[in-house]
Amino acid sequence: MVHMVALGAMSHSVMVWSTHFATTLLKTAPDLDSRAAQGRRLLLLHAGAVLVLVGVPTSLWPATVVGATLVVAAVAWHAVALWRRLRHALPGRFRVTVRSYLAAAACLPVGALLGTLLARGPDDEMHARLVVAHSLVNVLGWLGITVVATVVTLWPTMLRAPMDADAERRARTALPVLVGGLALAVTAALVGSRMLVAVGLLVYLAGLARSASSMAGPARARPPRHHAPASVAAGLLWLVVGVLAVAWRVATAPTWADAATGYDAVAAVFVVGFMLQVLLGALSHLVPSVIGGGPSVVRAGMREMDRWWVLRLVVVNGGLALCLLPVPSGARVLCSVLVLVALVVFVPLLFRAVRACVAQRRAIAERVAKGEPPPSLSQGRAEVAAVLDAPVPVHQLGAGLAVLALAVAAGPATAPVLGTDVPATASEQVAPTGVTRDVEVTATADMTFEPSRVDVDPGDRVVITVRSTDASTRHDLVFDDEHRSERIGEGESSTLDLGVVGSTREGFCSVTGHRLMGMTFTVAVRGETAGGTQGSDGGGHTGHDGTAGAAMPGSGVAGLGGSGSGGSPFALDPTARWSDGFEAADAVLPPLDDDRVHRVTLTVRETTAEVAPGVRATRWTFDDGSGRTGPGPVLHGRVGDRFVITLVNDGSMGHSVDLHAGELAPDRPMRTIAPGERLTYTFTATRAGMWMYHCSTMPMSTHIGAGMHGAVVIEPEDLPEVDRSYVLVASEMHLGAPDADGVRPVDAEAAAGDRPSLMTFNGAAFQYDTQPLPARVGERVRIWLLAAGPSRPTSFHVVGGQLDTTWLEGAYTLDRRDAGAGGAQTLGLLPAQGGFVETRFVQAGRYPFVSHVMADAERGAHGVFEVTDRR
Repeated sequence: MVHMVALGAMSHSVMVWSTHFATTLLKTAPDLDSRAAQGRRLLLLHAGAVLVLVGVPTSLWPATVVGATLVVAAVAWHAVALWRRLRHALPGRFRVTVRSYLAAAACLPVGALLGTLLARGPDDEMHARLVVAHSLVNVLGWLGITVVATVVTLWPTMLRAPMDADAERRARTALPVLVGGLALAVTAALVGSRMLVAVGLLVYLAGLARSASSMAGPARARPPRHHAPASVAAGLLWLVVGVLAVAWRVATAPTWADAATGYDAVAAVFVVGFMLQVLLGALSHLVPSVIGGGPSVVRAGMREMDRWWVLRLVVVNGGLALCLLPVPSGARVLCSVLVLVALVVFVPLLFRAVRACVAQRRAIAERVAKGEPPPSLSQGRAEVAAVLDAPVPVHQLGAGLAVLALAVAAGPATAPVLGTDVPATASEQVAPTGVTRDVEVTATADMTFEPSRVDVDPGDRVVITVRSTDASTRHDLVFDDEHRSERIGEGESSTLDLGVVGSTREGFCSVTGHRLMGMTFTVAVRGETAGGTQGSDGGGHTGHDGTAGAAMPGSGVAGLGGSGSGGSPFALDPTARWSDGFEAADAVLPPLDDDRVHRVTLTVRETTAEVAPGVRATRWTFDDGSGRTGPGPVLHGRVGDRFVITLVNDGSMGHSVDLHAGELAPDRPMRTIAPGERLTYTFTATRAGMWMYHCSTMPMSTHIGAGMHGAVVIEPEDLPEVDRSYVLVASEMHLGAPDADGVRPVDAEAAAGDRPSLMTFNGAAFQYDTQPLPARVGERVRIWLLAAGPSRPTSFHVVGGQLDTTWLEGAYTLDRRDAGAGGAQTLGLLPAQGGFVETRFVQAGRYPFVSHVMADAERGAHGVFEVTDRR
């Protein structure tokens, strides 16, 4: 979204506007830069922008490089055209404006280079430094310096007021300050000096203040009373806010990585507050003026552009401010929608303005055709002045504030219901005391609620405000379906009204596994007799993490399936069949290529998948874009290869990634990130092995068992070629009772208690029975194996076959190339161990492969090699 606005809409406008203003101010001949050449530059710009918009989110670095190169070429061409105009122009005023455009154009190639380096996937600290430097040089340089230089001359024109006599000198002295402050901030970011970044930004603000001071005189002469100047002024104020926000964030953050965490709030300030408001304000003024036809035509366009202008500006600016404050998430969503609507309304108003201008021009032409005089120039100017001097519609100000107030109030569970006539919860018919207990509870990063208990009298009404200080994930507080808070992130809050309580209630965080980690909160009723506690499920309610109030012992059916504590025994139906269209996970090892740098984006998703015949379950996955629901993608490389892993959390809770194939301190790259955030994990493979990667967020047994694991194959040197290579990742699943749609949730208690429901190869039980893995007689087949656990080992065995090569944890335990080597029947792997085995099939037929932990084979760790004769 940032690149769509900044690199697309704003960069297009900058190139068009700066060409227009340079031509006007310098009074140069049009043939110095033809319209055709300008059009080709814009096409080049947009072609590059499209490639960047494709390359960045898909991690296609070549597309990003080509796109950035095209953008730089377009802007360089634009700068050359401006320089030619400046060189051929006669001496005149405001040449400094064109020099500012050239300085701004010089910033964009630097920003493009930094963005290209950013797309290479550096480590966390360098990623953060590049993010800050890239955003500053593009937003404050390429866009900011251009806007500031343009506003010096555009502002008085918008207001139809005299220009400040000292405006040119102030602009001339401000330019080196702006450029110097920006250069200091960007250089400091690249070398890692956070305090110098803040100093550079303060210097930039001094230059901004120097140039913008020339806006005060025209504003005093004719205060902004319509949309165009008011929107531009609001945009410049948000530019100041954004610069201060970056300076404060960088100067006060403990590390560079912390400074870049949550940088999307700064992006919102720059994109919505600064860029879009300046863009829309400038268009409001320029579109009627460019259409031409005299003051009466301009007035017709202005009248359309100014519809509900105060209401729109209040909603955009007030809504953005509320979104940046720690308001409840429901209110933030509503305010975001209102801001979007207020911005989008500009589009139909723009079409209405164009239509009104054209209609007015036609009306004038018809009058002239009839021999009637057109509106006089003085009459048209008087009409425009009437618009400019019209009183501000104060009623729209009140309406805008009222709309925002309603959005905040309508946010789900943001404020307690007023009054004391709240009905008692089920089975708690007790006389209300009329006392309301307002309780504040904090969800912490230690997986606790602080405080974890509150004591109340029978009949008290309890209103709980939950706040979060955990930056890594989201939390909620649930008592039952009717009494639950929203899921909130760091700095957010949510309020729930528990009503009048007559017995002790226990609440919990419903994010899967958090309750198991101790995130419970008790509302204890004083003087309650033993046995009076009301369960956290509110009387029969099943927990939202898929667990019920008490664990139930499970049993298998026909020897298949175990059970967890999901509220009912788990059993496989031996008559069940896979659904139509089911395809087994591809077990073929991805081939190696010549690239020694591997870039992979792992997107955390929470989805539903068929995990056994007739069984659908909730799965948490590392998705590389393939839409897989089994283990994450197999990463394949050699010793010395570099891996750049981008983790994107599109889930509803905190997640992380731990890659055993790398050696580096876990503090930053393996940290848990909140929903909507991303991190980059870079490592170099130094040792061969069949390595595991997995989510290391607690409770780890739940996250790994839910599907958040995968394999990294780093081949040993001189590994002989084989005919076929397969990858099998063994893991267990822990499933709760099915919901109304028949989907079984993750059972955190069963995972913690090592009570698997299913055992799988590559994320689904028995899938390779129905869709066997192919081989031919005499072919050498290598099977890479990983025991992902989270808790159980595996013992790989091929029924009817023998293993002549086994490689365990980086070393051969049996090598067919050794004279007199024997054979092996299994390769045993403890959780998180890996290796490979090799075999040849001597006859055609179906060769089952199993975990020889037979109970696990009967739970689903079972498949078939379909061996056919050679042709």
